[in-house]
Amino acid sequence: MSPRWYRDLDVDGRRAVWSTYSGFTLDAMNVQLYAFILPVLLTLWHLSPSRAGILATAALLSGAIGGWVAGSLSDRIGRVRVLRLTILWLAISTALCGLARSYDGLLLARTIQGVAFGAEWAVGAVFIGEIAAPVTRGRVAGTVQSAWALGWALAAATTAVALWRLPPELGWRVTFFVGLLPAAWVYWLRTRLRETPIFSVSQADGEWHAIFSRPTRGRTLRGSILATGTHGGYWALATWWPTMLRLERGMTAAQATAHLAVLVGGSFAGYLLGGWLGDRAGRRLTLATFASGGIATVLAATLLPLPPGAFLVLNGLVGLFALGLYGAVTPVLIELFPTRLRGSGLGFCYNVGRGLASAGPLAVGASIAAFGIAPAIGLCVALAYSLVLVAVVLLPETRGRALMTVAAA
Repeated sequence: MSPRWYRDLDVDGRRAVWSTYSGFTLDAMNVQLYAFILPVLLTLWHLSPSRAGILATAALLSGAIGGWVAGSLSDRIGRVRVLRLTILWLAISTALCGLARSYDGLLLARTIQGVAFGAEWAVGAVFIGEIAAPVTRGRVAGTVQSAWALGWALAAATTAVALWRLPPELGWRVTFFVGLLPAAWVYWLRTRLRETPIFSVSQADGEWHAIFSRPTRGRTLRGSILATGTHGGYWALATWWPTMLRLERGMTAAQATAHLAVLVGGSFAGYLLGGWLGDRAGRRLTLATFASGGIATVLAATLLPLPPGAFLVLNGLVGLFALGLYGAVTPVLIELFPTRLRGSGLGFCYNVGRGLASAGPLAVGASIAAFGIAPAIGLCVALAYSLVLVAVVLLPETRGRALMTVAAA
């Protein structure tokens, strides 16, 4: 049975939910494929951990640019028109990754892919936030954010099947073409979307640089701190966790897949819980709870000599807190800015945070020789989520705000 907030939506609202959920799923699947083919590339291409980290960082850096530009553009020409472009770019650029013949070629393709990766989320999050009622915005955003868990699971399944059925040198390439047909369906669905009424009322008269004006720049800074901490922990973990399971803990492909399934399942529950708790207990308390839980669970999983059963269970808790944190972050960034600046503000905060956090995967790769993969991940995640706790102290409580009444102060 569908939740009450979904039943209260009209036809356009439900279509918007499915369009955004599907786009987020493909966004997550396409960009996360790299983490699952990384062990193969390390062997086939004889990559060093540092060069492998650069491939991850490149997509995050270009994603920061793509998200910022797309968010600003959506404030001028509309959310829907930009979302139609982002899904096409995402599909084509992902296919280019599968065609890469060298490290430099894959680096270029990942950089192009990153632009669409950042743009899809930034505009989709604003779009879905503007159709949700204030009292259920956290649950709506958290539900749509849970698409990331589904996309991650599809990336794992796609890679497992391709590498099982095909030679490694061909299998990793095939994974990057799987999303083409679903992307075509999402594009068709978006041709039937209507712009949100709240955007139409705003008349799109905002200028992106107004997010740095005196009334708004404090929120822009605090939102950027929150996003930097969130991304820093997430991408250090998401990029290197599969490799840690295979190469450092010596798991077979089946064992690693089982652990990742538990991790992704935990993150799915975390996205939903973060949205629900944010609506019930407030955004700041929810952020603090998930960030603290993320630090504790990741440090335990990476530093303690746990038996296999306990480590498997802990993977679920890492997913719940460390990855589920995004379910609590999205509503906050949506509610910080007035409608005329929402795309620009969210796009800047989220994606500048992503750009700064792109140092995380690179730092883990550079620290492996000194600390090992697991301790390097644990240290990076703990430092990043400590920054989230700093942001919690600085941010205002935004639960239940009506977006048309968000002040620019």
